[in-house]
Amino acid sequence: MKRKVTKAIFPVAGLGTRFLPATKSVPKEIMTLVDRPLIQYAIDEARAAGIKDFIFVTSRGKSALEDYFDLAPDLENSLRKAGKHELLAILKHTNMDSGAIAYIRQHKAMGLGHAVSCARKLIGNEPFAVILPDDVIAAEKPCLQQMVEAYEDTGGCMVAAMEVAPQKTSSYGVLDVASESGRVITAKGMVEKPAVGTAPSNLAVIGRYILTPKVLQNMNKVERGAGNEIQLTDAIAREITEGRDVFGYLFEGHRYDCGSKAGYLQATVAFALAHPELKDEFSGYLQEMVALRNAAQ
Repeated sequence: MKRKVTKAIFPVAGLGTRFLPATKSVPKEIMTLVDRPLIQYAIDEARAAGIKDFIFVTSRGKSALEDYFDLAPDLENSLRKAGKHELLAILKHTNMDSGAIAYIRQHKAMGLGHAVSCARKLIGNEPFAVILPDDVIAAEKPCLQQMVEAYEDTGGCMVAAMEVAPQKTSSYGVLDVASESGRVITAKGMVEKPAVGTAPSNLAVIGRYILTPKVLQNMNKVERGAGNEIQLTDAIAREITEGRDVFGYLFEGHRYDCGSKAGYLQATVAFALAHPELKDEFSGYLQEMVALRNAAQ
């Protein structure tokens, strides 16, 4: 009998150097996408998938991230006295129950695989999810929820997958496909950041995973891979070589790479155009900008 996935790891120890100087004092995960920080999108997606225990792998300088999920009594009292009940409800949605959230320090930047393995004592012998907040996915049904529903039939390990242009496969972990059944792909291998022209497919792994605790044990067996780091992809690939199931899931939705400036801006435009309070005004503004640019050419 497969156990339900109720724990999720959020690797948030990165320095966010691509967003300096903004990330000098503000964790990248707190940066705002329209009206919510990136980490809130990840938390909301996890909650929709049935996650109850939230494990953050952090590093020095991430105290603002911890404070974000704490109670803010003075602010709540101020909103209550002012009769701003809608804002109060929004604020309460950001709070986490005592005991629901845990913080683990990654003292050295040794790769995603190492970051995930830092939480092994809190995972125990249960399946778990991994969510990378940089990957924001706009979907009618949240991506991790789609995967959890598919996982109920497949078991094993499952990674979110999407098609990318062949020339971009060298930036991702890539699936070697054994077979496909609808949106579920049976993998016969995984390669992290293959050299251009050597990728086994154009199906890239992005930042959503459902993993067995055996993957955490594999971290002790894999050598440093791409970038001289301990790669999560390599630990998952070991499951395949040892005869256990690994699946890719072609999720429905659009993924934005908010770890890059261009992706972050693209997500801002897309989410603003979908926001009920902003879409009309913002759409009009964009049309004006396009008209001015065309007139200037």
